[in-house]
Amino acid sequence: MNNSTRLILAVLGAISINIDILFAQDVDSDSLSQGNEKIFLIEVDVENGGILAASDIKSSTFQNAYYNGLNLRIGWKAKNPHKSYDILFNNPIYGVGFYSSTFNNSIVGKPFALYGYMQTPFFTEKTKKIKFDYRIGLGLSGNFNPYNTEQNPLNLVIGSKNNVFIDFGISAKYAFTSKLKGGVGLSFHHFSNGALRLPNKGINLMPVTASLTYQFDPNNPLPKKLPDSSLPTHWLFHLNYGFGFKQIYEEWKHNYFKSTLSFYASRYADYKWRIGGGIDLFYSSSGNSEVIAQEKSGKLSSKLSGGPVIYIAHVLNPRLVLNGNIGYYVHNQRFNGEIRRTFLRAGIRYYVYKNINAGVSIKAHLGKADFIEWSTGYTFGKRLFE
Repeated sequence: MNNSTRLILAVLGAISINIDILFAQDVDSDSLSQGNEKIFLIEVDVENGGILAASDIKSSTFQNAYYNGLNLRIGWKAKNPHKSYDILFNNPIYGVGFYSSTFNNSIVGKPFALYGYMQTPFFTEKTKKIKFDYRIGLGLSGNFNPYNTEQNPLNLVIGSKNNVFIDFGISAKYAFTSKLKGGVGLSFHHFSNGALRLPNKGINLMPVTASLTYQFDPNNPLPKKLPDSSLPTHWLFHLNYGFGFKQIYEEWKHNYFKSTLSFYASRYADYKWRIGGGIDLFYSSSGNSEVIAQEKSGKLSSKLSGGPVIYIAHVLNPRLVLNGNIGYYVHNQRFNGEIRRTFLRAGIRYYVYKNINAGVSIKAHLGKADFIEWSTGYTFGKRLFE
């Protein structure tokens, strides 16, 4: 299985999670009596400028480049909001987006992406004409012109044609009518292959945006308060296993297997956040390689690493969470790509059946990706509104 196939399978799994999320039901006691009608909408936005890169990269990979992007989003939200997380997040929009762009140079290419997203108002929708929201999205991108020593040596940021697409956005929208809105905002996009193929400095963009949104039905008002449910005070315990692949040397196109065993404890800080801690243990098969580990190859200490972590979960609905970690290696090996004592993780996790969950995340050392981690896990304890 080659690198592109691994990346496509992993991220298509993440996209399928996003699409499943669009139909996920919040299981409040009154759910069955309220129906599941949706309001559909279409949003188009254009993006310009905002290439974030060091001066040496701007003069090579992005020479004479100027970024333009276009998004087409199809979304939906509850017509009669009554579920707990509809109310908590001010009746958010779930949807699928298609992204197309150009850097106006042949070095980077003309990437496109398919992604799932969630768009959330900052405030409860009332009669005001101007409204503010934020957006998060995850998907798979393609059509990059990757680094090649002979054909494209100036692309120093991306070594693969297909990459993960991460999207954040914030916007202000003006309601011309109850169905039509125009908006301006700021987006952030990140493209990375999680070190499946080097180089992988990644591409970061922060363009300004202009949008037009058409909603097929007007909004119905949100209920004024949540269904009765006290905030749990008990601890939840999480056992997860993850795996991925990593290229160590740019000149040697070989991938090494990596895996993670994690145990965390967390509790609700409020309805939207769980905070806790635990431990991550990592295995790196590159520790078996004489080329990588040299005289230390094959030793257990060359293959294992890990340490304590701070665990943070942003609960978007009873089945979907954004997960993050800040960890510190008690033991690590630089030759496995563990280049700093501190490591980070950011990802998405979906409860596919009761407390059984699956997810995808990127593990990194500050701004440098370690590997894309595809994982499954189990949560011990009763979650809020499950």
